[in-house]
Amino acid sequence: MEYAQQIEGVIVNADSAQVYAGIPVLSATPTAKELGRVDHRLYGILDGSVPCSAADWAAMAKREIAQIHESRRTPILVGGTGLYLRTLLEGIAPVPAIDPVVRQRVREAALEENRAKLEALDPEAAARLKPGDTARTSRTLEVILSTGRTLAEWQKEREGRIVGEVELCPLILLPPRDWLYARCDERFERMFDNGAVEEVERLLANDLNPHLPVLRAIGVPAIAAFLSGELTREQAIAAGQQATRRYAKRQYTWFAHQPPTEWPRFREALDARTMAEALELL
Repeated sequence: MEYAQQIEGVIVNADSAQVYAGIPVLSATPTAKELGRVDHRLYGILDGSVPCSAADWAAMAKREIAQIHESRRTPILVGGTGLYLRTLLEGIAPVPAIDPVVRQRVREAALEENRAKLEALDPEAAARLKPGDTARTSRTLEVILSTGRTLAEWQKEREGRIVGEVELCPLILLPPRDWLYARCDERFERMFDNGAVEEVERLLANDLNPHLPVLRAIGVPAIAAFLSGELTREQAIAAGQQATRRYAKRQYTWFAHQPPTEWPRFREALDARTMAEALELL
């Protein structure tokens, strides 16, 4: 926040949960006070009933980045959804819109059924995907059923990348894992007692499609189970904390290994002093 103020920067959200309105506590969206200090973009812009893919976000982010550059300011992308960032930087496969009938049939089928179909139609993709990866299995299957081509074939034709078109100044924050996990645990319990339960209660009252991304946001399933009486408060908090740590672990691994090796990695605990040192790298 202070760095953005120093350089007249504009913070652009790159987190898949923070694009949704209605869950500012659960998604740790910047507070109203923080939003007032610095210009923020793409926070809380979508209703939970609207699915947002990586391609959708990348298109919105490109528009925001262009507008920020036109105003002679600096866009600062902040967030941890690796797929979003990869899509923006490296481009997207030009997969045509999926037939709604195909999508509904795939999304309503059991994982085992979709897995069997994928193994028959695209055995290479099936071998790459983890057996329990519902989202990627569904996506890969619906592409081949709707287009007649595998997702891998489409991905060879990426378009819309911004790498090479803009100057990048990346910084990857990889603090010690024990420090990170402790903060995850503390944060989720604080969220639980300060509005997250009410946010999930309002989401569920809208009778949304259970496959929508907003209902898969970290903490939503655990709190929903608490509201239905399946879990106690303590059990729900423990489940939410575990889900948060697991997601943080996946994020940590992705950012440690997937971006280019020349991107600077900062591995200290993120207090005020070390954050200042990290930002000096920019």
